[in-house]
Amino acid sequence: MTGGIPIKKGDRCAVIVAHPDDETLWIGGTILLHPEAEWTVIALCRRSDPNRAPRFFASLEYLGAEGAIGDLDDGPDQDPLPGHMVRKVVMDLLPSDRFDLIVTHGPQGEYTYHLRHEEAGQAVMSLLEHGILRARKVWRFAYEDGDGKYLPKADAAADLLVELPEAIWTRKRDIITRIYGFGPDSFEAQTTPSQEAFWQVKPGTP
Repeated sequence: MTGGIPIKKGDRCAVIVAHPDDETLWIGGTILLHPEAEWTVIALCRRSDPNRAPRFFASLEYLGAEGAIGDLDDGPDQDPLPGHMVRKVVMDLLPSDRFDLIVTHGPQGEYTYHLRHEEAGQAVMSLLEHGILRARKVWRFAYEDGDGKYLPKADAAADLLVELPEAIWTRKRDIITRIYGFGPDSFEAQTTPSQEAFWQVKPGTP
């Protein structure tokens, strides 16, 4: 479906991502388009990062969201993390176990390749499947990069597609370049999608 995103005034929406900046890259425009909702954003990694952590909170302020950040290992080796550890961090960071909408990473992440994206999405879906976390609606980011052949972009087959107005996309990119400080030639700045995309998932579906 292309067009409006079904978010209503007062909806309690949780965005659960692996890293600070994921909230802006993959759903920042949708958050900016819907200030009438109550947005909570949690990032599972980088709390001890003296550069990225404060920029995350500055991003949330710009987006009009509340949130928290965890400190899961995000080292260059990307050793797999135990699922129970990731699930615990998710629940420790969230202010509630019930939301109208939960949004998280797609099954294969958004580009080739970042294990923490996949682990974050898997943890959220496991919590939903077992009734530990509950939501009326669940979305997963729907982006692809052709197995690394090009920059990540919205998957044309996604259930929900939204074209960002230029003014909204400009604000979104401003978060990436001005608040997060990524240069114009960086992966993040060049990626910043002007179209955001989501798979709709039934709560409890792995």
